[in-house]
Amino acid sequence: MNSLPIIDIAPLYADDAIAWPAVAERIDRACRDWGFFYIVGHPISAERIDALLSAAKTFFALPAKEKLRIDITQTAHHRGYGAIATEQLDPSKPSDLKETFDMGFHMPADHPEVLAGKPLRGPNRHPDMPGWAELMEQHYADMQDLAKTLLRAMAMALDIEHDFFDVRFHEPISVLRMIHYPPRHTATSSDQQGAGAHTDYGCITLLYQDDAGGLQVRARDGEWIDAPPIAGSFVVNIGDMMARWSNDRYTSTPHRVISPLGVDRYSMPFFAEPHPDTLIDCLPNCSSADNPAKYTPVTSAAYLLSRFADTYAYRREEAQG
Repeated sequence: MNSLPIIDIAPLYADDAIAWPAVAERIDRACRDWGFFYIVGHPISAERIDALLSAAKTFFALPAKEKLRIDITQTAHHRGYGAIATEQLDPSKPSDLKETFDMGFHMPADHPEVLAGKPLRGPNRHPDMPGWAELMEQHYADMQDLAKTLLRAMAMALDIEHDFFDVRFHEPISVLRMIHYPPRHTATSSDQQGAGAHTDYGCITLLYQDDAGGLQVRARDGEWIDAPPIAGSFVVNIGDMMARWSNDRYTSTPHRVISPLGVDRYSMPFFAEPHPDTLIDCLPNCSSADNPAKYTPVTSAAYLLSRFADTYAYRREEAQG
């Protein structure tokens, strides 16, 4: 138990549904034992990843003035560029040594939900770079489809309706993020990490990481283990919202990024989250007389907003008025 499971999900894309239960069982076991696993056999091409990496490197190399044209702290719906030290995932450590780009499900400014001021709803704020918006919007849609495929397998493992998650992930508040971690020698202090130890907030995260390394996962025994890059894979992990939803059948696992020495690191996590009005209430079959529901029901938007306030200083200031 010193390495994360690697699961081939190609059978989830085959016509033969007989292969689904075996994959669903492996995912279920990984979610119970680790809260983390790798997937291979997915439909996201190497060419797509190469194009995204090239775009990320071009964007993050721009002058700060250009990147701050889409400053995330100047938006109500959390889209755009986050400068280094904007986030503090581990409150016991300095702010994180990374810069980010965030986008979500695009809703134009005149959409009824945007006009109504619904939280986390609005247009994406892309940099003015040729081909960027088209590439990112297509990848967002493809990652959402991949996440829904995994969620269907989880629904099978949980013995709930096959489309339980599908209907709740319509017009989601999922986030696609690009992250640049500068080399460790640029840190402001010896204990500034690329990303401090934390659990993810939402349902499931699908992470592409380049070959620089640095991701570590805390095993059940408390030891930190490396989650090294594996070509053609995504790292998948359970977030706190899914832990609540499943009554801790699936548990979220702390992880961190130790900035590598001498090289820049790039990663692209996709945080799969449901429609903002979705009620995160104990799933069927996840409670019993001996294991009652542990968590108060909450909407996905309300839960995520409460967690954002813990991580982003600008969100806390907005909440405090």
